[in-house]
Amino acid sequence: MIRTISIALLMCSPAHAAELLMFESGSCPYCDKWNEDLGGVYPITPEGKRAPLRRVNDDLPWPDDIGEVRPVRYTPTFVLVENGEEVGRITGYNSEDFFWGLLGELIDELPETPADP
Repeated sequence: MIRTISIALLMCSPAHAAELLMFESGSCPYCDKWNEDLGGVYPITPEGKRAPLRRVNDDLPWPDDIGEVRPVRYTPTFVLVENGEEVGRITGYNSEDFFWGLLGELIDELPETPADP
């Protein structure tokens, strides 16, 4: 019964072709600031629903499945990917306005999905 429900939920869940990779480091005060300011709200925003956040620890080897992402030099770096391909990036974080404005420009580069207006 539980397995059937789980499969049904997976089939009804929207597939996310886009995701926002957040390259962070344990010694990054700007990462801490982003987490404090936006870490809790990002998943419930329209942007967070369109491009769910995936955290990547830049201190460790990168996962093999993150696609063709150019090297990251500073943390935090936010890389918007669509189907494994880099769409664009935001290097650094200094304020909410800075982040949302640049992220909005990147998301505008994504192809429309059937759920988009």
